[in-house]
Amino acid sequence: MTQTIVPPDTEPAPRNPVTGSRRRKTRAAGPRRWIVSGVALITAVAAWAVVAAWVNDPILPQPLNVFERVVDIIVSGEALTNFASSIGKIVAGFAIAMVGGLIIGFVMGRSRFMTAYFSLPLFVLGSMPGLTYAVFGLLIFGVGPGGPIVVSALVALPFIAMNVAEGVRSVDGNLLAMCRAFERNRRDVLRHLYLPALVTFVFAGVRYGFAMAWKVEALTEVFGASDGVGFMIRKAYQEFQVDDMLAWTTLFVVAMVLIERGLAYLENRFFAWRKEIA
Repeated sequence: MTQTIVPPDTEPAPRNPVTGSRRRKTRAAGPRRWIVSGVALITAVAAWAVVAAWVNDPILPQPLNVFERVVDIIVSGEALTNFASSIGKIVAGFAIAMVGGLIIGFVMGRSRFMTAYFSLPLFVLGSMPGLTYAVFGLLIFGVGPGGPIVVSALVALPFIAMNVAEGVRSVDGNLLAMCRAFERNRRDVLRHLYLPALVTFVFAGVRYGFAMAWKVEALTEVFGASDGVGFMIRKAYQEFQVDDMLAWTTLFVVAMVLIERGLAYLENRFFAWRKEIA
């Protein structure tokens, strides 16, 4: 009696216990991606250092000087205070956008007339330049938190509404007919049919909406705010502190990347079963 030995490099991937499909081994892709990203970052910083040494002017500080300012800003507590202010404004704006986006997206998904009615306004809101939002926020609300909050809501609203509409359209019509046949009330239909279908679409809208809203919110703070990351960038610009301006910009970019990666991880963690089924 002979036995067939499968070589290690040709061993089949384990099957998914739910769907029975084989899962591809993708863990090795993660470290390779981080290595490539790290090499690209180191190359960019090295090029920055070489150009700064060649220019030899305060208008282009060395990366080490900017890093020292980043550390000073974090240690002094200014980073925590101003980032908390900016994130608080975005959260308030997102709360407004979430309520409006859920309502508008739901009626768009249920009615072709509402889709035609809201398509152009949402397209305009999503396509308007961030500078326009910042200027109007300053003109209408002045210096204060009102402008960044409203601007964040207007920027995030189209992404949430359009994704909610797609989620509503994705609901199986046969399931709706079954609910009507069994005389299920609207509360049960919303809770057990629409809500599971909308969660992934809403999460995707929040991810893209957050990335856009924070950039425009920071730009609005540059024009009209008394605190926040954008205000600190404007303050550094007015004082001609280029290293401070680059330090705040670096902190802003790092925070955005961390938050976006965190949201992507949560999406993959909680909704991986949908991708496996697909």
